[in-house]
Amino acid sequence: MNKILSPLIASWKSPELRRKILITAFIFVVFRLFAHVPIPGVDTKKLASLFASNQFLGLLDIFSGGTLVNFSILALGLNPYINASIILQLLTIVFPQLEELSKEGEYGREKINQYTRFITVPLAAVQSVGMFALLKNQGIIGSITPLALIAIVVTMTAGTLFAMWLGELITEYGIGNGISLLIFAGIVGRLPVALGQTVTTITAEYMTNVIVFAILAIAVIAATVFVNEAVRRITVHYARRIRGNKVYGGATSYLPLRVNQAGVIPIIFAVSLVLLPSLVGGFLQQLKNPAFVGIGRFLSGLFNPNGASYNIIYFFLVIGFTYFYTAITFNPTKISQEIQKYGGFIPGIRPGTPTAQYLNYILTRITLAGALFLGVIAILPSIAKQISGVSTLLVGGTGVLIVVSVVLETVKALEAQLVMRNYEGFLKE
Repeated sequence: MNKILSPLIASWKSPELRRKILITAFIFVVFRLFAHVPIPGVDTKKLASLFASNQFLGLLDIFSGGTLVNFSILALGLNPYINASIILQLLTIVFPQLEELSKEGEYGREKINQYTRFITVPLAAVQSVGMFALLKNQGIIGSITPLALIAIVVTMTAGTLFAMWLGELITEYGIGNGISLLIFAGIVGRLPVALGQTVTTITAEYMTNVIVFAILAIAVIAATVFVNEAVRRITVHYARRIRGNKVYGGATSYLPLRVNQAGVIPIIFAVSLVLLPSLVGGFLQQLKNPAFVGIGRFLSGLFNPNGASYNIIYFFLVIGFTYFYTAITFNPTKISQEIQKYGGFIPGIRPGTPTAQYLNYILTRITLAGALFLGVIAILPSIAKQISGVSTLLVGGTGVLIVVSVVLETVKALEAQLVMRNYEGFLKE
């Protein structure tokens, strides 16, 4: 706790950093105000009931910053932008031109950000139409004219662009990554409501369950911090090179391999896939054909979010997607080539192909630990509900992972800013 509070206290004493913190807080307030401006014609009670029963919509609400459950003008939030970022990241692996662009420093990052914004607009329009169709089928939105539908689509798309702009303002003028901080603000902003619902239902017997839940929550946060910060250091030596009268190289450094290399992305992929059969099952049960109705009931029963089969399939899907995403984002062959290019080598391992095989072996082992952790985090709400019996306080494991990651990332950003200002003061003296 002291490690987190110390940079905040030191940052507040710096006028420039204090200004950045105040700008970030002001943008948070603006974001939360717009998150409560609803789109007309929506039954909010039915909407809340739908989100409580659908885990996929709950996950989308997390990434929208808590705006989707209110169906506000920021209903889609940052979901289209996040999807566009993932799509572009995958395209970078496929197209060499994009990969070269990503290596061109600040210019490359700006171009990729620009492409991400371009992809965000059609994605936001498509998602807004899909969300409208889902809510209309559930009876949450009544019949409206085509002109009103266009107005809703334009409003939701503009809301996504507005949220994206707020996030970029925080990144440029505030502290930390703006998109991550807005998601963090949405998750944390819903905690007072959950706490209030829990307080109103506390009894003597229920109080014991709340204590069990609190202990479980502390253990999960501690484990999340540990795994999120855990790295396997691979020692790399660089051979000495003599050019003229100067000696280059001869240093020793480390190649850090993170245990959780994939972050929260595998959970997003897995939950999207595991909830698709239940959605298809619900659609098939509405048909008149008995065969389709039977298939629909089987799918809905097998992939019931409260059932054991659903959680088992979900758990193994997260593990599979963790390995998949790690494989496409970390290329041991390229890393070994870069090490060899600059005269480096891993002690006891020959350069080239043996180095790539060694890195792949290490990465496969540590990814298993990260994948198992993400799998447990994914099914954590069901585990916590069974152990503690508390349902109103359940912020999913995905939300906990995001909150912890954003806090650690922001604290590191503040520490970097403080170190930079200390160096500037030293140089002035």
